Amino acid sequence: MINLKKHIGIALAYFLAVALMGVLLRFYVVTSLPFNYKYLLHAHSHTALLGWIYLGITTLIYKIFLSSAEKPKLYKRIFLFTNVSIMGMLITFPIQGYALFSIIFSTLFLFASYWFTWFAMKYVPQHFKNRFSWKLIKTSLWYLVISSIGPWTIGGVMATLGPESIWYKTSIYFYLHFQYNGWFILALLGILFYIFEEKGIQFKPEKLKSFFLLLNFGVLFTLFLSVLWFGPPIVFYVLGLVGAVAQGLAFYEFYMLLKDHFPLMKKSFAPRAFFLLKIAGGLLVAKLLMQLFSAIPYVANLAFQLKDFVIGYLHLVFLGIVITTLLAFLKYFKLIKLPKSFIWTFIFAFTTTEFLIFYKAFALWLKLPFISNYYMLLAILSLSFPIAVSILFFKNIFLKYSKNM
Repeated sequence: MINLKKHIGIALAYFLAVALMGVLLRFYVVTSLPFNYKYLLHAHSHTALLGWIYLGITTLIYKIFLSSAEKPKLYKRIFLFTNVSIMGMLITFPIQGYALFSIIFSTLFLFASYWFTWFAMKYVPQHFKNRFSWKLIKTSLWYLVISSIGPWTIGGVMATLGPESIWYKTSIYFYLHFQYNGWFILALLGILFYIFEEKGIQFKPEKLKSFFLLLNFGVLFTLFLSVLWFGPPIVFYVLGLVGAVAQGLAFYEFYMLLKDHFPLMKKSFAPRAFFLLKIAGGLLVAKLLMQLFSAIPYVANLAFQLKDFVIGYLHLVFLGIVITTLLAFLKYFKLIKLPKSFIWTFIFAFTTTEFLIFYKAFALWLKLPFISNYYMLLAILSLSFPIAVSILFFKNIFLKYSKNM
């Protein structure tokens, strides 16, 4: 038997490292610190997506769909190989940025993700294959593979066109888009629908089919929203808008599927986990609206000029939607405890820093008064992130699991 709580403990350690690096990046702006900002930023983003979130989701997929396949030794090898690549990136990126060794470890991670995808597709038990939950998980894994096209192209682009080329940023945005809109979101939806299936909730097949088609149509076409920053032909804006509308309709269908089952959901999840899911749901609506507005040429250009809009949006998606949902599911499957002190400290950190990030963008846009000592205030408020994650990490590492938590 594999102790999956230990695996999640490792993922939480990466989460803590991400939070600490985030604080260092914020304080870099207000004081002299002995590191390269871009190098640490690379380490921060890679460890967040590939260390913490990736391990959290793949551990859940293994627990739910693959543990009964009885291939624990193979999974342990994949997990070990994955962590070697993550640790390699965590060490090399702050030292050298994108260079030989960090690229080697990044490439190893891509192979680790392919290995896990192959493992999941090959060994998922037959009784899962016709489930809608597995259909979503399988599709999310394909988006994980598709997203890797971005990193593969970066080396060639840098060698031929340079980092100032539009293709360099496009490769990064391609990767990010299929990570959070494809891999993360569909995987989390797959886990949610597994919970519904286990609770005996049945949905009309035609409704599930409509939701699935609109969802994937939205994922593919909202990719065009990621390239509007360089002012492409108007057809790109139209296709991006079509994708944003499709994604909005998909989640409207999703809401209609769930609306009669909210009481059961509330009963099934622990109060703190359900509270996090409500936050994620509210912020998902905000995300969908922001995508719709970003298809307007003026707004797309504004977001390119004022990077805080993009930073705030990405933090809203990763911290406010993906991570809150992931934590709720980890709690549901009894892989973590969710201390009350963590919940409120994390929410305080998220809401205050998001407010400042978006306020700065709106202040620059609308010529509003700028907050005095803005960067120092942002850095100080950001300290609450590692405090929150430290609470979560140490409560889960050193205290025994209690169903009352």
